[in-house]
Amino acid sequence: MAFQILLNMFLGFTWMFLTASYEPIAFLKGYFFGLLIIFAFRRFFPSRFYLLRVFAIISLILLFLKELVLSNVAVVKSVLKPKLDMKPGIFALPTVLERDWEITTLANLITLTPGTLVIDVSDDKKILYVHAMDIEDANEAIDSIKNTFEKAILEVSK
Repeated sequence: MAFQILLNMFLGFTWMFLTASYEPIAFLKGYFFGLLIIFAFRRFFPSRFYLLRVFAIISLILLFLKELVLSNVAVVKSVLKPKLDMKPGIFALPTVLERDWEITTLANLITLTPGTLVIDVSDDKKILYVHAMDIEDANEAIDSIKNTFEKAILEVSK
C-alpha cells in the first residue's frame, strides 16, 4: 500500500513538472491520472489497490463513531434510570483475527466504546475476555462485535 501511495505521489509530481505548471491543481490532475494508471496496473502489485484499503479505514472510523454515539446514549439511559437494573457480566469473545495489530485494534475499539472493557486476551490470542456494563445476552453481544468491528478490521487487513 505504501509503495502505491508513493508511486502515485511521484506520478503526480512528474505530471506537474512535465506540464511546467507548479500549481496545486496541476498536482491534483497528475495524482488523478496516476491513480488511473495504478488502477490499470493493479494486478502487477502484490497487495490490492490502495484506495480500497483507504475506503475500508474510513468505513471503520465511521463505524466506530456510530457505535460510540449509540453506546454513549445507552450508558446515559442506564445511568439516568431511577432504578439501576443493570446486569454486568464478563464474556469470552472468540476472534478470527490473527495479527497482533488486528487484535490490538479490536481490543481498543471495544474498550473505547463506553460500557465495555477488554480485560484480558488469551495466550493463543484467539479469545478476548470482555466486561460489559449491561449485558442481556452474551451471544448477542458477541455477534454484534463480530458483525461490526471484527468484520471491518478484516476488511482493512485484506
